[in-house]
Amino acid sequence: MSDSVINIKNLSKSYPGKDKRELVLENIQFEIKKGETISILGQSGCGKSTLLNLIGGFETPDTGSVNFNGNQVTAPGRNSVMLFQHYGLLPWRSALKNVELGLEDLKLSADERKQRAMHYLEMVGLGDKADRFPRHLSGGMQQRVAIARALAIEPELLLMDEPFGALDTFNRYYLQDELLKIQQQAKTTVVLVTHDIDEAIYLSDRVMVMRSNPGHIQKEIKIDYYKPRDRSGSDFQYYRKMILEEFHLASSKPPIEYNI
Repeated sequence: MSDSVINIKNLSKSYPGKDKRELVLENIQFEIKKGETISILGQSGCGKSTLLNLIGGFETPDTGSVNFNGNQVTAPGRNSVMLFQHYGLLPWRSALKNVELGLEDLKLSADERKQRAMHYLEMVGLGDKADRFPRHLSGGMQQRVAIARALAIEPELLLMDEPFGALDTFNRYYLQDELLKIQQQAKTTVVLVTHDIDEAIYLSDRVMVMRSNPGHIQKEIKIDYYKPRDRSGSDFQYYRKMILEEFHLASSKPPIEYNI
């Protein structure tokens, strides 16, 4: 891909085990275009979060490399930000001040910080909750504040590690729709780790289906139709069936139950 911003080559990662090093990821290789949303989908223990940490520079590979805009990733940078399912909001700071947190090291005046933070709070639909403290916000609202805080830094790359996993179905669906709108506005590249097949299909341009022991990309699936997607539509069911079949092929054990 000539317009790729992330190039992952021959990536492998291991950790010390009881008797020898345990190979967690082996020969991971793919590229990501600017503005794409990529899902890394797989069962627990297949190395999804490890791969996300390697892309973000929070861990270093044993072999291979991650290149971002032509430069090898060796440490976290301001051009990417990680968002977890645990919101990480400071309870003594208002929603506005939590969003401003990532801007305090930038050369911005107090007014500029406030204006930018308010812009992203409004983008996630919380402009009227700017003065509320986390304890006065629902779980879904707290996650929207966390998303606003991440976007306020204006990163090129947003890394998301099961960000909606702790939410109920209605909040999860709402935030998935919000993420689609935000991504369209901000043109941010998104890499999402999930074990939820529906979420991967709904949000992604491509899905990387992972298999474990050691973790590797079993199948790359391009989701080739419009957004937002109809979860009850025939196209959606087609991709769901395709992904489920990949998991069935990956193991001779009974299929694992996913959120479908």
